[in-house]
Amino acid sequence: MLVAAAVCPCPPLLVPEVAAGAAPELDAARAACSDALAVLAASRPDLLVVVGPADEAGSGARAEGTRGSFRGFGVDLGVTLGRADADSPAGPALPPSLAVAAWLLERTGWADAPIEALGVPETLTAEACAEAGREIGARADRVALLVMGDASACRTLKAPGYLDERAAPFDAAVARVLGTADLAALRDLDTGLARELQVSGRASWQVLAGAAEPAGLTGTLLYEDAPYGVGYVVTAWS
Repeated sequence: MLVAAAVCPCPPLLVPEVAAGAAPELDAARAACSDALAVLAASRPDLLVVVGPADEAGSGARAEGTRGSFRGFGVDLGVTLGRADADSPAGPALPPSLAVAAWLLERTGWADAPIEALGVPETLTAEACAEAGREIGARADRVALLVMGDASACRTLKAPGYLDERAAPFDAAVARVLGTADLAALRDLDTGLARELQVSGRASWQVLAGAAEPAGLTGTLLYEDAPYGVGYVVTAWS
């Protein structure tokens, strides 16, 4: 059963080496992510599952010890999912969202439970996401989830998706439902609008909604902002 969850954004810029001179601009987001991960550790899970967006080629399960890197973002920095001494399993490397998650876990010194990961494509339907979440929630007596994903990329003229007046209301609704652990509202997110607003976290959040169905968790909003015109939300559920 799910006993705790943390929702964090997944821009590679969260990694200071990638952000370089702009690194201080996301200090508050990093601090909030650390606070959210502390909630996961305090729940004493038997298993931690990391869920994050991935393209079709990068989707699917990853075992502990899977490696990733930020070389594609101009930085020769590698990360490992979970134990650094774990054998690197055969199979694809971590997609960027899961690499950011691995960096967050390394940064906070996670050593509390075994780790698995799942990359979910944007094309996954709401019901398929919920079913994947239910399966995750049944994996152990005490499961914690680290859920990666960004809100809209259309908050300003300089945003990756340019300015869309629908973006701010959408992001405000996302922050509200994630901050209050409103499962029904998460399941009912408009997938078409999320796609148009270049939201990367929709599928991951709906996996969380499925995993949390029998859990009765409450949410706390730790951070909400839109640096670089992209909506970032950090919440903790316990």
